[in-house]
Amino acid sequence: MRISKLVLAMATCAGLAACGDTTGEQALLGGGAGAVGAAVVSADPLFGAVVGAAGNVLYCKTQNNCR
Repeated sequence: MRISKLVLAMATCAGLAACGDTTGEQALLGGGAGAVGAAVVSADPLFGAVVGAAGNVLYCKTQNNCR
């Protein structure tokens, strides 16, 4: 069970590193990854989605090599 949580956490990190073409896509990708990551560590998925969406949009807007 511990290995599957590690795999899910790594997949979540990979999802957070992916940018969408629009701000909406970036928020959706980050929010989905954040919700899954929060569920894996038994945290609040809604809070994880909000943090993931904000983090991914911020990352994508500040990095030139995102696309």
